[in-house]
Amino acid sequence: MKNERSRLMVAIVALLMSSSVSWADVQLPEIISNNMVLQKDIPLPIWGWAAANEEVTVTLGDASQSTKADASGKWKVVLPAIKTAGGPFEMTVKGKNEIKVTNILIGEVWAGSGQSNMQWPVSASLNGVQEIANAKFPKIRLFIVPLVPAGTPSEHVNARWVECSPETVAGSSAVLYFFGREIHQKLDVPVGLITTAWGGTRIQPWIPPVGYTAIPELAAEKNDMVNMVNAYADQLANFSNSIKAYTKQISEAKPGEAVPPVPQGPPGHPLNSNYQYTGLYNGMIHALAPFGIRGFLWYQGESNNGQGMQYYHLKRGLIEGWRSVWNQEGNRDFPFLFAQLAPFKYDGDPTRLAGIWEAQTATLAVKNTGMAVLTDITTLNDIHPPNKQEVGRRLSLWALANTYGQQNLEFSGPLYKSVKIDGNKAIVTFTHAAGLKSQDGKELSWWSIAGDDKKFVKATAKIEGETVVVTADGVTKPVAVRFGWHQLAEPNLANGAGLPASPFRTDTWIDAQNWNP
Repeated sequence: MKNERSRLMVAIVALLMSSSVSWADVQLPEIISNNMVLQKDIPLPIWGWAAANEEVTVTLGDASQSTKADASGKWKVVLPAIKTAGGPFEMTVKGKNEIKVTNILIGEVWAGSGQSNMQWPVSASLNGVQEIANAKFPKIRLFIVPLVPAGTPSEHVNARWVECSPETVAGSSAVLYFFGREIHQKLDVPVGLITTAWGGTRIQPWIPPVGYTAIPELAAEKNDMVNMVNAYADQLANFSNSIKAYTKQISEAKPGEAVPPVPQGPPGHPLNSNYQYTGLYNGMIHALAPFGIRGFLWYQGESNNGQGMQYYHLKRGLIEGWRSVWNQEGNRDFPFLFAQLAPFKYDGDPTRLAGIWEAQTATLAVKNTGMAVLTDITTLNDIHPPNKQEVGRRLSLWALANTYGQQNLEFSGPLYKSVKIDGNKAIVTFTHAAGLKSQDGKELSWWSIAGDDKKFVKATAKIEGETVVVTADGVTKPVAVRFGWHQLAEPNLANGAGLPASPFRTDTWIDAQNWNP
């Protein structure tokens, strides 16, 4: 019985220690540390922990802000925006103790998230050995978040900022690194890159609670999450009752009387998973906010293949959720740039991937978003195309043109705008259509057309100025056109900048007979 009591006391002490943290010294989150890059042009939140009511002063250059920690020991100040890139600088954080944060640069900060194609490292990308050897960019700084889910929001991640070098770059997100390298070289500014991605994950674990509540179309997901947490609360209550019953048995046990073992538990949190709602936001995103950033890159969707336009609503929840959590002064609707999935030989219906493409393209209606089309960067039997350099470059075009204001820079491939029926012809117009061409010089590929029988057949497509005219033998009164509507489609339509056109359909039929090659 003595051993049982000891085990019980250990369990109680551990529970108390996990639920109440006492801060003796001023502390900072890992994202605010040596070698970091601070985002220029926006107010800079600096936060951390100290003893309750302790006064804390943060000084960076000529700027200094003081505050007091709240009753739980949390504190936060906001330093004024810094207009000029440069460095290195030093920041001091002083309470009862003093922290010096050194080798700080002022520049542009971007984060990259998603699943394996964002997590995919420089070492495994095209010409990886050479890319690593050439990665001598001390003004690019890297921060790689480890793969840790959490059931509740975590304040910490086990990561640190490092200078980009051949010794540090190998494990960084390749897409994010090649994007950041473009920004660094084109703008001649320091760049901070935060990799927080996990292969094979759905979008749902990355969305914070506010993302689910912000989008009415996510009501089913929100209710499912609430039900899981309510069931967990019931499990905790049952566990608490079993502990109380156990302690009663201990108290009433006669000398030498046998007692049962300590009840197993407490139960694990149902959202502490890389698959469940909010699990990756809690473990891999929450601790980063509200660190000043310029924007996010996103490369994900493979694990949501088959959800069609519901993926559009999930992305809206992700974007609005992250923007709400950061709530950045001067940059609230920060850029959210994403990679459209590359063609790949999935199992099942070969048009399911086209449904994800449609949802991704629809996301361009969300403010300050951008999409890189990748239908020509493919390895049809490998879901991880190695040419991450071009993915990063195409995403950088959106940033350079729209975030950084570089004029006369084409940043997107052709995007469907409208269709006009003229006899047996369907005349398709696009945005970003200057210099329409066939990339390989052959006839335009992966076009199909249907009449009111909803049966799509292979079509002939010809460029006329900034339009494409689509016809097919036997279809005298066309009503719908599809382009690249198949998971293996590698169509050759591009604009004068060599950027490929995004797949699309002009119909919304779910009962059409799709053309398959």
